[in-house]
Amino acid sequence: MTLVSKTFELYGKTYTLESGELAKQATGAALVKQGDTTALTTVVVSKERKNYDFFPLTVDFAEKMYAVGRIPGGYLKREGRASDKATLTARMIDRPIRPSFPDGFRNEVQIVATSLVADQVNPIDVICTMGASLAMTLGGVPFEGPLACVRIGRDRDTRELIVNPTYEERENSDLDLELAGTRDFISMVEAGADEISEEDMLEAMRFGQEAIGAFCDAQLSFVEEWERVNGAIVKREYPLDVPSEEVHERVFAHYDEMAKALRDADKLARQDKVAALKEAIRAEFTEDEQATWERDIPVQLKKLEKQAMRTMVVETGERVDGRAADEIRPIMVKPGYLPLVHGSGLFQRGQTQVLSVLSLGMLNEGQRLDTIEPVDGKRYMHQYNFPPYCTGETGRMGAPKRREIGHGNLAERALLPVLPDENEFPYALRVVSDVMESNGSSSMASACGSCLALMDGGVPLKRPVSGIAMGLIQEEGATVVLSDIQGVEDFLGDMDFKVCGTEQGITALQMDNKATGLTFEILSQALAQAKEGRAFILDKMLEQIEGPRAETRPTAPRIVSISVPVDKIREVIGSGGKVIRGIQDETGASVDIQEDGTVYVGGVGESVEAAVERIQLIVKVPEVGEVYTGRVVSIQPFGAFVNLLPGKDGLLHISRVAKGRVEKVEDVLNVGDEVEVEVIEVDDRGKISLDRLNKPEGPAGSADGGRAGGERHERRPRADRGEDRPRRSPGDNGGRRPRRRHDA
Repeated sequence: MTLVSKTFELYGKTYTLESGELAKQATGAALVKQGDTTALTTVVVSKERKNYDFFPLTVDFAEKMYAVGRIPGGYLKREGRASDKATLTARMIDRPIRPSFPDGFRNEVQIVATSLVADQVNPIDVICTMGASLAMTLGGVPFEGPLACVRIGRDRDTRELIVNPTYEERENSDLDLELAGTRDFISMVEAGADEISEEDMLEAMRFGQEAIGAFCDAQLSFVEEWERVNGAIVKREYPLDVPSEEVHERVFAHYDEMAKALRDADKLARQDKVAALKEAIRAEFTEDEQATWERDIPVQLKKLEKQAMRTMVVETGERVDGRAADEIRPIMVKPGYLPLVHGSGLFQRGQTQVLSVLSLGMLNEGQRLDTIEPVDGKRYMHQYNFPPYCTGETGRMGAPKRREIGHGNLAERALLPVLPDENEFPYALRVVSDVMESNGSSSMASACGSCLALMDGGVPLKRPVSGIAMGLIQEEGATVVLSDIQGVEDFLGDMDFKVCGTEQGITALQMDNKATGLTFEILSQALAQAKEGRAFILDKMLEQIEGPRAETRPTAPRIVSISVPVDKIREVIGSGGKVIRGIQDETGASVDIQEDGTVYVGGVGESVEAAVERIQLIVKVPEVGEVYTGRVVSIQPFGAFVNLLPGKDGLLHISRVAKGRVEKVEDVLNVGDEVEVEVIEVDDRGKISLDRLNKPEGPAGSADGGRAGGERHERRPRADRGEDRPRRSPGDNGGRRPRRRHDA
């Protein structure tokens, strides 16, 4: 096997395809580069056919921290559980590849994409799908390829569409659209957008389809070079599960019974009827026949249910629950569902119910990310949970599965464009959506429920968001687009097309397509129908809550921001964080200081005001003419040091501690005494000189006038020292007179 490498340029970016040097014992392997970002993708197909009634495909993305020259965090210092981004990348590879394999393929397939280099300029995720496609092609694996995945961005200023934008280009983009498929059809779409129109989304998808075709052609060109160097690729033979005609006929003899069993709006009742019918059909086969056709019987039973459901929709226009194609299930909305929490919303559509709960916190409570991408963290977190009880089943409770991470990410992208920026609303936000019951489209219910929770919590959203899941049935030349699909229509239909947005445009989109006949005309119809459905759902939400509440709940932390000079940050923090910890411990507030001097103070009750006052006193610079009551903290032969503010002392010279001449400061003052002083000078080094107000008589035997203090008092009338002249009003110091009594 000889190394083959081919570099090409498409849409202003440079790519390299390579194979023949790494992972040569895998069924197929390919190295793909965009710029210096490099991913190795391998595929291995088991030699034995598995005894399953499904296609056993596994896709993993191995996120190696060495790709960015970083040592993983944690005690073990090695990569552990996959990050959410790694999981989403694996899903991105899986979704277009899974439907490309032939029906009946039962050999186990494992695809592993490994990050070798992440240049922090070009993202690594989309090129992995092209790597998987090329690896399968070179390995002679039977699939409908080549496949490719592209990301489409759009410049906010020029509105130019960009293929596989860099991280910098994505920063100025109002669209983040990933789509995958072949040169002829799209099988996967994932998008986040800043309220763009349906027409603009379709235009971007058309452009993306053309780009996919270009990358498929690049793979074919590489394969030609590979075969020229290494000889023709051997097409491997894998036996498929061929359905038994006898089993098909005997199962489908019960078609009318299945069609009748499916006509029930209640999910659990319908499932029970269908399960009972399947068991009755299975019982018609002898034990020997069941052993002989152990794979064929369940496959044909599933096909019977699928065919009956699809034919019902196409021929009668009626769905299993009696709805029309564009009809939305009954909706129930309850904002403010839970007491005490920072915000909550219960959203129910049909038999899908989601409870979303908001928690607000300081900005430093946002999620820190340890990935190969140039992103340190995120302020808004949406987490989606799908416990087994929501479908009336038992199961393991634990870490979120890939589906849950994907659904949570979709709802998160839907709401990100309408969140206020941190200058307007300086909070970290976490929304948890728990699915209470599910019968399809729980991810869209979580988007709606999360919008309710945010509005209930007083988060000033730009506009409210709603979401809907669309479906598609293509049967015998007829096409029906379904609004608000339920579980059976998702599992047995041709498309799951989820659309979120505001009244002004789309904010998120996700599609998985199993139909090769999906045209842009059908997509246009689905988007238009989804827009109507979103508007209907949004109206139902706004009937219960007109918009974000005017204020956050009393139980939520109140966060204010103040600004301190950058050169004072060290004083606020203190040695080893001693000062800032003291402020937090004594006031009960949380304090977060940014590098630019912005300080966020959060807490409940009066803790915020107390902490802000402490910080302002620390950074305040006393000014000439201001009067303070301070405590003597040190006595020297030449005078006494008086503490005016936290960390700020001034010198009261011995000549100003009393009337007349004073031989020793201790004759008049002791450490711990409180004294009223006026600032008379602040030099360019920040040293503060003080004069004592209401001076006492000097100690017995001191001279009056003629020397030192006496002479100085004669030259400076008492009125000039502030007895008769007006002092600063409280408004001259931010509404507070700089006078502070220290506790003993």
